[in-house]
Amino acid sequence: MREIIICILVSLVAFEFTGCNNDTKDNPVQFSSTPNREVQVVDSTQLIPVETFSSDYFPCSDCHSELIPNPRRRELVEMHDEITFDHDSENRWCLACHSTFNRDSLVLAGGKLLGFNESYKLCGQCHGPKYRDWRLGIHGKRTGDWNGQKQYRLCVSCHDPHSPKIKGLKPMPPPRKPDQIYIDSLYEKQEESNTSP
Repeated sequence: MREIIICILVSLVAFEFTGCNNDTKDNPVQFSSTPNREVQVVDSTQLIPVETFSSDYFPCSDCHSELIPNPRRRELVEMHDEITFDHDSENRWCLACHSTFNRDSLVLAGGKLLGFNESYKLCGQCHGPKYRDWRLGIHGKRTGDWNGQKQYRLCVSCHDPHSPKIKGLKPMPPPRKPDQIYIDSLYEKQEESNTSP
């Protein structure tokens, strides 16, 4: 028994140092391990983007290139007035996430510009624990093969970035037991026979 335990421990240690040698040419999202052993997405362009932009609003520079940026917090009345903004609205404004001078980009707190397909990095600045869980596959939706191509949904696939709290859902009725379904079908057949001429 002792030999088996030692063999298992040696195998685990060897696996830890060598890692899994999967061929990643078919896997669109690759991972790297950082010194603190956190998993990071290396190629963010392989994430599944969400189609949130209407042709009326994107690219943003179609309209904003002609406008002088106004960083003052205010109620939007002419354009974007359909947006409900309650994402830490006491402390945030549009330009906390959207670049002031390049409206087709998002901006990190340090000033680095991001494409909309990298919005998860922006979310991760404030939502560290959820971002960590998303990277580890605990939070969010992922589809694909366990050993092949995987598809990772961005935060905005489920959360409205301007109002991210998930709205309550009306609960469905509890499932019926099979014997109750059979009884209900008998009553339906009996009612049909009573109403037929």
